[in-house]
Amino acid sequence: MNEVYVMERKRIGVFVCHCGLNIASSVDVNKVVEEIKTYPGVAHAEHYIYMCSDPGQDKIRKAIEEHKLDAVVNCNCSPSLHENTFRGVAAAEGINPYHCEIANIREWCSWPHANSPEEATQKALLIIRTTIERLRKNEALTPMVVPLTKKVAVIGGGIAGMQAALDIAQSGYQVYLVEKEPSLGGHAVQLSGMVLTLDSASCSISPMIHEVINHPLIEVYNYSEVEEVEGYVGSFTVKLRRKASSVNTKLCDSCGRCEEKCPKTVPSEFNCNLNTRKAIYRTYPDAVPNQFVIDRNTCLNFTGEECQVCREVCPHGAIDYTQEDVLEEVKVGALVVATGYNLYPKEKIEEYENDADVLDGLQFERLLSPGGPTEGLIRRPSDGKVPKEVVFVQCVGSRDPENHKPYCSRICCMYTAKQAILYKRAVPEGQVYIFYIDIRATGKGCEEFIKDGVDEEGLLYLRGRVSKIFRDGEKLSVWGVDTLSNKQIEINADMVVLSMAVVGHEGNQELGKKLNIITDTHYFASEAHPKLGPLETLTAGIYLCGNAQAPKDIPDTLAQGSGAASKILSLFSRKELLHEPQISSVDQEVCSGCGYCESICAYQAVEVDPKKRVAVVNEAVCEACGACAATCPSGAIQLKNFDRKQVMNMIDQIAKDYGEAS
Repeated sequence: MNEVYVMERKRIGVFVCHCGLNIASSVDVNKVVEEIKTYPGVAHAEHYIYMCSDPGQDKIRKAIEEHKLDAVVNCNCSPSLHENTFRGVAAAEGINPYHCEIANIREWCSWPHANSPEEATQKALLIIRTTIERLRKNEALTPMVVPLTKKVAVIGGGIAGMQAALDIAQSGYQVYLVEKEPSLGGHAVQLSGMVLTLDSASCSISPMIHEVINHPLIEVYNYSEVEEVEGYVGSFTVKLRRKASSVNTKLCDSCGRCEEKCPKTVPSEFNCNLNTRKAIYRTYPDAVPNQFVIDRNTCLNFTGEECQVCREVCPHGAIDYTQEDVLEEVKVGALVVATGYNLYPKEKIEEYENDADVLDGLQFERLLSPGGPTEGLIRRPSDGKVPKEVVFVQCVGSRDPENHKPYCSRICCMYTAKQAILYKRAVPEGQVYIFYIDIRATGKGCEEFIKDGVDEEGLLYLRGRVSKIFRDGEKLSVWGVDTLSNKQIEINADMVVLSMAVVGHEGNQELGKKLNIITDTHYFASEAHPKLGPLETLTAGIYLCGNAQAPKDIPDTLAQGSGAASKILSLFSRKELLHEPQISSVDQEVCSGCGYCESICAYQAVEVDPKKRVAVVNEAVCEACGACAATCPSGAIQLKNFDRKQVMNMIDQIAKDYGEAS
């Protein structure tokens, strides 16, 4: 009796989209409409070439008014594309937006059955019928109001993070910029020059760094890491760990006496292990903040030996061995992940000898840099001689799905051309060989830049891979092939530079767990949608930019930094936030408090009340993934508008269709 009542209560309109030919090429939309018109509860049905267009939306509006519809099924593509559009149309005509559902007959139907039109048509009808059966019992939901803290945490102090921080701060909002290294700038400050312009990277980036440091609304947490993140969009609590530097920054004036006298030397990370630094150090002489830190893993005083030289020579008493990490909490409404990149280790390329004169791209940048270990003079690390023949090898570890990384790292073609040109200008008599698969110079001015390098600097490009690199006396023997001439090539080089694949930071996996965001197998943070959501994550309020998301060059990195900032500014333009009400709910009379839902929830939205021994859903955190409902052994927790009765109605319809078909 109740089912009949529900059916009579709904006057459902069904609107079938052709999606150009995406749907109509395999689904007989005319047949679908004619059959669905006779389905119980359907008061109106029609089709149109593009239902999401303005004329298509007008058709829906007119049909709602004319046929007094109180529920709508839009039969088109994925809900992620147009659900908000169609729900907005329904709401404007007085229908609760949660009485508007999407029947996905593109991705689920027309595309996988492109060569089977009859099967596609029947499946489309089944999808529409099951959607109607679920819609009959939909609740009229209202979005929840959640608080909005208009402050932002930006994780990563490279150019992407700094750009995002500046754009947000210049719009009047507080920013906490978190950088794990003692200084800002990321890999960009390691570069010798800029692609296309060849001007100093340091001079180009330094103004941005100083603007960040001096901005009144940006608080820089350098030498710090994210310890823990709780909460939800609009109201996150971020616990930060300020690592102990063992140097009182209020007393230190960066005179450098401690570094000068320190007896312990270790390889310099900033100079890519081409020279050494001391156990007490600053990242580089012009680092911002210009802060000294003690590396406790190598300092003699912390490794069990008697040494306090730095404390003895410090004229200001700034050395403090007892200093401890400090935990601080900040409240923010959104976060930006801008953790940058690493290079795939060249040691993993077993066919290339691990030789001092076989460098990766960043190492060569440090040789080219006036602030590098050789002050910009091109010298072989092995013997200090000027290399007269240099081989550059592209796509090392990239575009190699069988052995290493399957993707193109995007930046290698251009920075190799830049490095080769700068080398030729430093060593005019030198010869450059560049092994490549193909040249991907797609940006503005990039093709011309490479052509100028060939025409004006004499760069010799050889199309083919390098099979082997090994030491042969004072030379490096490079075995490769030129696929254009179909000849094997052997070059006796003085130096080899490898364009290694770009990968995300390994620490992104651990950070991803803290933020409840996904990272892929290459340590990049995963975006919400590869085409339509490149800056968003699947956790609302957390955004991506720069090489944290995928390999990209400096212009694209800066653009994404500004893009992430614009997303947040759009969020902050509201007085309050509305959270999707289509979430999990618990029938506490049925709940046994087993805790399965709590353990399975990826968003930490469910917890068992220790006193009542029943599950409780934090509605502001729940993202309606349905994992808890699928896990609950008693059926006590269910998704609103997707509960068990609705699912069973859908299953009954499937069984009925298949029964009739048999």
